[in-house]
Amino acid sequence: MRRFLFLLLIAVPSLSPADDEYGHSKHGSAFDSGMRTRPWDMTGIGNAPFPITSKNPEVQKWFDQGNALLHSFWFEEAERSFRWCLKLDPDCAMAYWSLARCGFNWFSMGSPSFDDKEFDRYKTFLKEAVRRKEKVTERERLYIEAWEKATAPETKDHVPTLNGLLQEIVIKFPDDIEAKALLSLFNIGNGSAYANQLLIDQVLAKNPMHPGAHHAAIHNWDGVSSEQGIKSCELYGKAAPGIGHSLHMPGHIYSKIGMWHEAAIAMDSATRIELRYMNDRLALPFETWNYPHNRNYLCYIQEQLGMEEASLQGSRDMLAAPRDPEANSEESGRIAGEGHVALVRALIKFERWDEILKPGVVQWMTKDDMGKFQQAFAETLALNGTGKTREARERLTELKALQIKITAGKPAESYEVFATNIPVNVTEGLVSNAEGHLLEGQRALLNAAEADKGFGNGDPPMQAWPVVRLLGDDYRKRGENKLAIECYERALKQEKNDAFSLSGLALAYYAMGDKAKATEYAGRLEYVWSQADPDLKWLAEVRKLGLNAKPVAVTPAKERVYQPKSLDALGPMNWRPFAAPALQVLDVDGKKVQLADYAGQNVLLVFFLGEACVHCVGQLKTINDRMGDFSAQDTVVLAVCSATPDKLKQSEVLGKVGVKFLSDTNHENARRFASYDDFEEIELHSTILIDKQGRVRWKRTGGDPFTNMDFLLGELKRVNAVK
Repeated sequence: MRRFLFLLLIAVPSLSPADDEYGHSKHGSAFDSGMRTRPWDMTGIGNAPFPITSKNPEVQKWFDQGNALLHSFWFEEAERSFRWCLKLDPDCAMAYWSLARCGFNWFSMGSPSFDDKEFDRYKTFLKEAVRRKEKVTERERLYIEAWEKATAPETKDHVPTLNGLLQEIVIKFPDDIEAKALLSLFNIGNGSAYANQLLIDQVLAKNPMHPGAHHAAIHNWDGVSSEQGIKSCELYGKAAPGIGHSLHMPGHIYSKIGMWHEAAIAMDSATRIELRYMNDRLALPFETWNYPHNRNYLCYIQEQLGMEEASLQGSRDMLAAPRDPEANSEESGRIAGEGHVALVRALIKFERWDEILKPGVVQWMTKDDMGKFQQAFAETLALNGTGKTREARERLTELKALQIKITAGKPAESYEVFATNIPVNVTEGLVSNAEGHLLEGQRALLNAAEADKGFGNGDPPMQAWPVVRLLGDDYRKRGENKLAIECYERALKQEKNDAFSLSGLALAYYAMGDKAKATEYAGRLEYVWSQADPDLKWLAEVRKLGLNAKPVAVTPAKERVYQPKSLDALGPMNWRPFAAPALQVLDVDGKKVQLADYAGQNVLLVFFLGEACVHCVGQLKTINDRMGDFSAQDTVVLAVCSATPDKLKQSEVLGKVGVKFLSDTNHENARRFASYDDFEEIELHSTILIDKQGRVRWKRTGGDPFTNMDFLLGELKRVNAVK
């Protein structure tokens, strides 16, 4: 039988047009990716009506939903709503325009060009909108032309061009607050933040809870004069409580102004809302770009609150989440990458040197020189921190060699130079101090602190601390408390209400005999770390002073205290595999089959399009060739299609292979597993890994079947390794 399948495949050296249609959109490749199941009425997404022209009155409802989602950067779900608009009205120009906006958005419009293939589908959408622009009102036509001209190949300055055209719409249609909301968003960073806020205020005067206006206000002031964004931080989450990003964005502002408790509430709430959506809609972490970013940010804020174990747990949960074989793409590699950053940052920040050095605790990303550099940096710190000065110097030598290799030929202002100079100077300073070369050590730390004072190493930071705080620790250990205080104060300007710096200030002032100042900073520390893990040395050392300081909040606005348990009603904080939908199918003999029949075994569930799809037959052959490997991982393979049980049983193509074939004649199961295109009413290819507890651990759905069996077997090994 295996030989028959092989002969069938080689008998078709090139695909006919009919072969290539299976699972693919009849409208072309632009519609082959993105969401392919119908939208649903979403609540808690904000209100941002945008009147458009359509032959079908129901289109307006879905367009408004998509528009509200775009205001919160939920591009994937917005696309789903706009595609449904086209299902109802295939000639809707504004639906095509908004599909283009999902790609030509605030993040991408600053690109030097749109030559990358990732923009091809959005060019297609925009082209379709342009083809229909004479069928809409003047106002709608101006919107289409704004994106048409701003993204044209001859346009070099995309954002200024777009802003100029949006400004024309604002002037011509002064009551159109959507134009003002879009202009205020795209104008961020291109002029006065205060002037931009005046435009935002015009939107809010007509719609005080406009999600896009509050979102724009937060970005407008983020890192500029962050305190000015507090009002919108308080309202954005209330305007769109069902969107994780609306709860997440205030955390950017709160963390920059030292309101760590409020920042944690924002990021934790956002994480739980995102996870609830992911579990409801069968989405995995690598499929949701915002989830890893949000969870890493929460880890960072928990570190700042002294919640050491919670932050480490969050990083480990990210690392345990499913991966994807396309690891070079941001979405696929991001969950592991953000988890790795969070883990290493916390281990360094809390000086858990033994764990950094213990093999297997950190899965170092050493496929490139920068990954090797990051490992060498952390291990140099750890060796020095455990008193192994000679070994630390040897590792530092390796670190410097990697720096030379990474920065060869790079300009002084390049990222590579910045990203390697600070770690090399930090480790040089700390190791030199440990060796007794105090002058050299201090010079290196000063150089690192000067380079680091902009603290521009990520949002959230990849680095564990402002370097000047380390310099303060060094001065304090030498008894130079006045210099230490200056360094700690500088550190607090970089990272407001940083508990580690507050601890240093309390200790330094106490050593200088100023108990009043020591008590002041001890009180601030007690407040920030009011929910911290017990026995953190930075807090314990201050408490040993016997100051009996009461918690004192020094924040730009009053904040709530972060207590994770109080948010449990929103759902879990950390990702867990979600239960697979119900499988209710018939085998080739007409017997009912469900997932419960395979409890205690992993299941590789494949939705395929029948024996006529040569791609599907190829996938099944590939699986069949590895059945022994799947069995070794305690895994059964189930293949589902819409053919009747009799047809499956009689199929000469499928035959008697090691795959159990199952019938889903009405596509009910395909729909439950999101393996059906509701827009075009066609079946899709899906490959899904379900663990022994009936939970989804990985999946891929689309126009082509998944054939990387090595990856699937690797994921099964990871799943089986979890106790």
